[in-house]
Amino acid sequence: MTGDSHDLAQDASARLFKEVAEEVFGRYGRHWKPQTLNVNRIYLRNQIMPWFRDRPIGDITRSEVRAWFAGLNGTPAAADRSLPVLSVVLSQAETYGYREKNSNPCTGLRRYRRRGRERFLSQNEIGRLGEALAAKEAIGELAAPVVRLLLLTGCRQSEIRTLLWQDYREGHLFLRDSKTGPRTVWLSSSARSVLDELPRPDRWIFPAAKGDHPMSTEALYGFWRKVREAAAMPDLRLHDLRHSYATFALRQGETVLTIGRLLGHRDPSTTLKYIHTADSMARDAVEVVGVALER
Repeated sequence: MTGDSHDLAQDASARLFKEVAEEVFGRYGRHWKPQTLNVNRIYLRNQIMPWFRDRPIGDITRSEVRAWFAGLNGTPAAADRSLPVLSVVLSQAETYGYREKNSNPCTGLRRYRRRGRERFLSQNEIGRLGEALAAKEAIGELAAPVVRLLLLTGCRQSEIRTLLWQDYREGHLFLRDSKTGPRTVWLSSSARSVLDELPRPDRWIFPAAKGDHPMSTEALYGFWRKVREAAAMPDLRLHDLRHSYATFALRQGETVLTIGRLLGHRDPSTTLKYIHTADSMARDAVEVVGVALER
């Protein structure tokens, strides 16, 4: 290596992590779905940047990554989601010539083993959560009906948060791009009441505070942290509402097939054979679940 090329290599490896991370997200981020990109940015900002922000990209070592990962042991889910994001940044840094080849210190690092992550709400907890939501609704918090709809539909947060008014018609939600593709969500009378009581000044059902965008993931999760604390359930995840919806449906005697339809799960072997029957059962089942989760 000549003196000039050696100096260039040194300059490249001396680039700060925050600069390289922004470049990676700008160039590599197109490989992620928009929702995944947004979530990864949150993990980058909250879990990764505080540790690595001003570190030279070429100096980050395996022992340093291990220490960072160990420091996240109090939030193992966030740690496990953050590790692949850090790995992508460091791997792409190799591709861009900022690190030596095959030097990614995240390679082979074992994630946390988490047991019993599923969390199901009891009837008492449903009541406490309902009270906390009602208090927020009373002061006009737009995120409160989002959470209430998650309870009443079993939908994923992105499916409710990004709804357009045109997606709500004939008493159903017509999702344009759910995780399993376009699908219809049957709504109980309770869920329809939540939607019917909302104002319609925007094309988005839950608009962002500024601009022509839906409510951000960050805004929803910020609200969720306050609500679950008010309900004295700090360990409750938004996704647990989806698990709880399925559990309530099962307790009310609904079949696994029907619940799969309600949640938008894809199972070709059953869907092709029972699609018409399942649609009819799903329409009736949402009313049962809606009563169980009634305000």
